[in-house]
Amino acid sequence: MAKGSALRKQPANDAASAEFAALLDESLGGSASFEGTVVKGTVVRIANDFVVVDVGLKSEGRVPLREFAAGGAAEVKEGDVVDIFVDRMENKDGEAVLSRDKARREEAWTLLEKAFNDQERVMGTIFGRVKGGFTVDLSGAVAFLPGSQVDVRPVRDVGPLMGQAQQFAILKMDRRRGNIVVSRRAVMEETRAEDRTRLMGALSEGQVLDGVVKNITDYGAFVDLGGVDGLLHVTDIAWKRINHPSEALTIGQPVKVQVIRFNPETQRISLGMKQLMSDPWDGAGAKYPVGLKLKGRVTNITDYGAFVELEPGVEGLVHVSEMSWTKKNVHPGKIVSTSQEVEVMVLDVDMSKRRISLGLKQCMANPWESFADKYPAGTELEGEVRNITEFGLFVGLPGDIDGMVHLSDLSWDKPGDEAIRDYKKGDNVKVKVLDVDIDKERISLGIKQLANDPFEKVGDVAKKGDVVTVIVAGIQDNGIDVTIQDGIPGFIRKSELSRDRSEQRPDRYAIGDKLDAKITNIDKASRRVVLSVKARELDEEKKAMADFGSSDSGASLGDILGAALSRAQKKEDTEGK
Repeated sequence: MAKGSALRKQPANDAASAEFAALLDESLGGSASFEGTVVKGTVVRIANDFVVVDVGLKSEGRVPLREFAAGGAAEVKEGDVVDIFVDRMENKDGEAVLSRDKARREEAWTLLEKAFNDQERVMGTIFGRVKGGFTVDLSGAVAFLPGSQVDVRPVRDVGPLMGQAQQFAILKMDRRRGNIVVSRRAVMEETRAEDRTRLMGALSEGQVLDGVVKNITDYGAFVDLGGVDGLLHVTDIAWKRINHPSEALTIGQPVKVQVIRFNPETQRISLGMKQLMSDPWDGAGAKYPVGLKLKGRVTNITDYGAFVELEPGVEGLVHVSEMSWTKKNVHPGKIVSTSQEVEVMVLDVDMSKRRISLGLKQCMANPWESFADKYPAGTELEGEVRNITEFGLFVGLPGDIDGMVHLSDLSWDKPGDEAIRDYKKGDNVKVKVLDVDIDKERISLGIKQLANDPFEKVGDVAKKGDVVTVIVAGIQDNGIDVTIQDGIPGFIRKSELSRDRSEQRPDRYAIGDKLDAKITNIDKASRRVVLSVKARELDEEKKAMADFGSSDSGASLGDILGAALSRAQKKEDTEGK
């Protein structure tokens, strides 16, 4: 059945009804397309939340009052002429099915199609969420806004955009299917491009601008200046140390910045915030004189020292060598910790390099000075062997400092490399303070100095030219080590072991053997007595010749020496008894 046929029923043999139908067709222009169109209608009355509208059809139609509200209170009264969409000319109750919403939507579609063809922006309101995006009311027509088209950057919270009238660009539309896709991002990019062109043309170094923090990275923050972004480096956020931009800034925060550098070719903009504040280094030289002691907070720790904040924006470095009097080769993190408040002394100020050298140990008592005052040279102490090296022993002393016993100060009668074998790490030893060098932080100790030097008695025991009895203490390739009375050390060279060349062999002797030798030299500088068996034998020969005559008298040298040696042997035998 064709559209409108229900309104053209003709009762059999009823001429009046036929005439009415003819008049109706004439009023509709002879068209069957009245349904699905927008026509003018007159509000007849308002009752029971419905608006009764006459569109010139057989019967009136009812439209829900809410369709006249358009997001607020309904604004309609009897007699108003309104645009109405004819859904059907008659329902089962014989009433026309009308819609104000569809009329508004049809009107909107017509305007939207024109805007789409002319590439114009349209006004709309985001009113709901759907999978993959949002729904937008375009004056009655519902459009889809993809999530990627909301803004030029991801938006975490769309709440503030909901219900706000704003501009959109139509990306595509299909009236037959009722599909419209819009973009808010395209409008913003277009606007930003315009703003960017305008801003870049007026931009200059030193200019102060208002912006909004757009993004935060490890090395700084990007600030939206209104269509163009600038980089605010972490070192230009504040005069004080900032380890990460998030310590001072948040995304969306309004900031006032100054253009530090601007490259028109690359369109790169460097921004600064601290440049708008007073420089805390101005007058720092006078404010922090050398020798001043003050408190600060540790802000950063490195392998070579620790940075201490003296005031916001002014930091000094405590080098690792200035952190402790006694803890050497220790990481600064084992001495101080971040955020710790410490007392420091100003050691040096370099205003050109904006550097302040600080000392931590200078605010503590110098243990080397304290030790020198309390334990002067000659003081005897006891300490633990903390380390053994190729050149001596390190001994722990009061004040948590070490002193060193050099190899040459270990023993009077043993070589140092031999004497050091008598000690091991952890041994408690007695030492004597020999010297304290405060500037070099060195303390010289001695162990052999605890006893008298046996060589000092050599003058009382023997002198040069004396024949003495010695004990073999060591066998060397070039001679033998011997000891005289009271442990005085001596040495007999290989060539001095005998007047007979064939007997000049050190291996003839064993440790502990006794023999007589003549003292030929006493060297106090090297603490050594030089002796000779050969010289003793020659002296004995001369004496025998003098006592018993010469070979000219008829006696042979062998006879003379034999008699002399015999008497000497008898004398030794007698003394031995």
